[in-house]
Amino acid sequence: MTISKMTAKEVTNRVLSNEALFILDVRNEADFIDWKIEGTRVEIINIPYFDLLDDITPALEKIPDGRPVLVVCAKEGSSIMVAEQIAEAGRNHVSYLEGGMKSWSEYLEPVKVSDLSGGGELYQFVRIGKGCLSYLVLSNGEAAIIDTSRMMDQYEQFMQEKDVKLMHTIDTHLHADHISGGRALAEKYGATYHLPPKDATEVTFKYEKLEEGKDIYVGNETIKVQPIYSPGHTIGSTSFIIDNKYLLTGDILFVESIGRPDLAGLAEDWVDDLRETLYSRYKDLSEDLVVLPAHFGNISELGEGGLVSGRLGALYQENPGLNIQDESEFRKTVTENLPPQPNSYQEIRQTNMGKMNPNEEEQREMEIGPNRCAVHDK
Repeated sequence: MTISKMTAKEVTNRVLSNEALFILDVRNEADFIDWKIEGTRVEIINIPYFDLLDDITPALEKIPDGRPVLVVCAKEGSSIMVAEQIAEAGRNHVSYLEGGMKSWSEYLEPVKVSDLSGGGELYQFVRIGKGCLSYLVLSNGEAAIIDTSRMMDQYEQFMQEKDVKLMHTIDTHLHADHISGGRALAEKYGATYHLPPKDATEVTFKYEKLEEGKDIYVGNETIKVQPIYSPGHTIGSTSFIIDNKYLLTGDILFVESIGRPDLAGLAEDWVDDLRETLYSRYKDLSEDLVVLPAHFGNISELGEGGLVSGRLGALYQENPGLNIQDESEFRKTVTENLPPQPNSYQEIRQTNMGKMNPNEEEQREMEIGPNRCAVHDK
C-alpha cells in the first residue's frame, strides 16, 4: 500500500470548501489541545506518536472503515511513519500533511474581497493555521500590503502573477503575536514601510509615520488613514478606510470579539482608549462599512470562500465586546477575562522593533500556536 502527501494549500481548500476531512493528529496531547486543524466538517482525533510506536491498533480502531485519513504531526516525519503503518495494515487513502503543522502555520490563502471603484482590487490573505489576516491592494501596476506576515515569498509570487510593483507596506500596529514581514519586504523592493509613530518609540529603523489625513496612494486607489488614532490594543493602533467601503480594524475589532489591551503590559492604562475607540470613534462611522480585521479567533468567523468580514452595523448588534454598556464591567472583561498571552509575545515585539534578529527556524518556533489577540476567544 502507498501513502500520499497533502499540502497545506490542499488542506486549506478542503476546509474552506466544507469538505469532510478525518485527521489523526499524532503530536503530544498538550500541543494538540493548544492548537489544531479546525473546520466545520473536520473530524480530528489525537493519539500521540509514542503511543503508536509498538502497535498501530489504537489508531486503526478509531479510524472509520473506508474513510480517507490525514495523519498530522509537528514537522512531518512522525506522520509519515504512522501513515505507512496504517497503509500496511490494509487501509486505503492514507495521506500525511507535508511539512507538518509548521507548514499549516505558514500557509497564506489569497481571498478576493472585491473590485475597487478606481479599477483596483482588494485581497485578504488568510493565514488559516494562525488566524492572521493581511491585505493587498493593487491598482494600475502598483501594490500595497497591510499587516504583512513574514512569509514574503507567497506575497511575491502573487504580485508577480498580477504583474504589480510593491510601493507600500503598512502595519496597523506593532504586532505581538506574529513577526511582521512589512519592513523586510519594503527593503527588498524599495517600497515605503509605514508604522504608527506611537507604537514606534523603541524601533531601531527608519519608517514612514502614519498620520491622519496623510492618505496613501496605490495606483488609482487611495487608502484613507481614518481614524488615524484608534488606540486600545496598542497605544498607536491605526485603522484604514479603503474605497469608502472597507474598514481595516487591525487588532482593535474582530468579527466575534474585540482586541485585548494587555500585550505591552499596559492593560489598565489602555482600557479607556479601547472603549473610546470601540464605543465612540467607530460608532461615528458609517454602519455600512465592511469590517476587515487583522485576525480571526474561531473557524466560525470564516465566510464564503474563507473571507473574514462583517458589516459594522451588524457587529454593533451581535459582537459581545461591543455590547458591554457598564464601564466597570467592560474594564473587568478586558483586563481579567483574558486567554493566555501569545507564545513568545515579548520576543516577537522585540523582533518587530528591530531589537532582535532571530533566524528563520527561531522565528517559526516563536510563532507556533494560535493567535491570542482577542478578549472573547472561545
